[in-house]
Amino acid sequence: MSITVDDVPEPVSETDKGAIQSIERAGQILSLFDQDTLNLSVATVAERLGLNRTTAHRYLLSLQSSGFLDKTNAPGPILDQLSAFISGRRKVLSLAPPIMRELSDKTQMTVVMSLLGRSGPVVALVEEAAVGTILVTVRVGTVLAPKSAQSRVLVAFQSEQSVISQHLSGMTEVEARMEEVELGKVRRDRLGWADLGHLGLAAVAAPVFGSRNVQAAIALIGTAKMLPTSDNSVPLARDLQTAAAQLSKLVGG
Repeated sequence: MSITVDDVPEPVSETDKGAIQSIERAGQILSLFDQDTLNLSVATVAERLGLNRTTAHRYLLSLQSSGFLDKTNAPGPILDQLSAFISGRRKVLSLAPPIMRELSDKTQMTVVMSLLGRSGPVVALVEEAAVGTILVTVRVGTVLAPKSAQSRVLVAFQSEQSVISQHLSGMTEVEARMEEVELGKVRRDRLGWADLGHLGLAAVAAPVFGSRNVQAAIALIGTAKMLPTSDNSVPLARDLQTAAAQLSKLVGG
């Protein structure tokens, strides 16, 4: 086994150790919630985790102030937000396959769904075209390029400015301004076209919305001959929008 410089862990300072221990303790406290424990008390936390009451009280107040607990020590707004986010993702992934299959059969193109991950949009589902001599596809788990159709759709409808900033971070000033124009078109048309940089390939994506925000992007990918680039009026683009709207209705309902 070879070891590179990146494999050698950096020494952990005492300050970092304390922060890590605090995070671990917060996780232990939040894990006390179950179907019979809907609110946490100082006595419950102290007894189950072997803490003194003063320490337990301090942790509960900290979790309240950070939004993990509300004033009654029930799950707070951050946990509600995470729960809704995870539930929404599971729902869209479970509802999407039959709609994607129908869209693929109708358009005779590969249909892809992506979700926004830590490093950018990640391919989560793929329905490949069942007919045709040319098959354009992508592997599940692929992190998409910033100028892909699905990246543009997922970024355009994000409310967090940090997501948009990350999307633009690897571009020059001129490229970033041009990309912001493209994102504006996506918001206007609810369609995003790819700048693939590969001659002969094309992709168009549409947003899938949940009850609050964009949940996923669904796209058609193929050759430029199959999918005329940046033409919102082509029947294939309208078929995609119809499928995205259908899925949005199911997810948000």
